[in-house]
Amino acid sequence: MPHMLRISEAASLALHMMTALSETTDKLVSVHEIASSLCVSEHHLSKVCQRLAKAGLLESSRGPKGGVRLARPADSITLLDVYEAIEGPLTMSECLMGQPVCGRQMCILGKLLEVINREAGEYFSKTTLTQLADDSKIKSEVKLPG
Repeated sequence: MPHMLRISEAASLALHMMTALSETTDKLVSVHEIASSLCVSEHHLSKVCQRLAKAGLLESSRGPKGGVRLARPADSITLLDVYEAIEGPLTMSECLMGQPVCGRQMCILGKLLEVINREAGEYFSKTTLTQLADDSKIKSEVKLPG
């Protein structure tokens, strides 16, 4: 059954990590340091980094002085870019069941799903990592070296 807005653990990790990286300079930050500051599995975060790198959002370098950094300026990366790198295209369902199986002409929730989906999509497409990093609540959550 589809959710109104599905944010998996991997997508949440990606959003938090990318926002934290947007606060650092161009310096490489190790996946170990990021995992430690987010209190998450380094192995899981590495897989998330691979998807973000494949999508062109993250650069990585191996070795003792290696790490990751944003591949583009933070003000050019939206939440939608990060979300879709992990989850695939953001889909907007107008039915709680994913398909109209109840036989009704209109959803039992009226236009609620349509409104929520539209607002979430607009927020994700218009909000950049820079905007999130500028939010003092985010800045106090995760601090990376640099």
